[in-house]
Amino acid sequence: MKDQLAPQNDPEAAHTLAVAAELRVVVGKLIRRLREQAGAGDLTSSQKSVLLHLEREGSATVTMLARAQGMRPQSMGAIVSALEAAGLLEGAPDPADGRQTILSLTAACREMITAGRAARQDWLFRAIQTNLDREEQEQLAGAVELLRRLADS
Repeated sequence: MKDQLAPQNDPEAAHTLAVAAELRVVVGKLIRRLREQAGAGDLTSSQKSVLLHLEREGSATVTMLARAQGMRPQSMGAIVSALEAAGLLEGAPDPADGRQTILSLTAACREMITAGRAARQDWLFRAIQTNLDREEQEQLAGAVELLRRLADS
């Protein structure tokens, strides 16, 4: 399989493989820097994933969340309980099935998500403005389009 990625006789493929490795490292570092700006506190990645799912997709039951996250409902129940205790989720009886609880984000959670996004956006704006000249900013704009195409492929 390694030979398929970068045949030893193909310098262009070897260069592309090196670019891919460097891009992965740099994107990972940028993601970590952005996460530092969000101030999401002590939330685990699973908890963050649940909150973002509910923000994107709307209210859901524990079973629906477990299915969406690829885990057992019991495991999701523990995550949901912690988020409810933190005041980030609230539950209401399902009108169609009173045995089920429909979970949704609290107003405080929505504010936390909005503030985190604003902090990341502000940091990135300041970093671009401070560290890149006008020509580099234009190059970055072109690179963003290329990254979008890669992400959408």
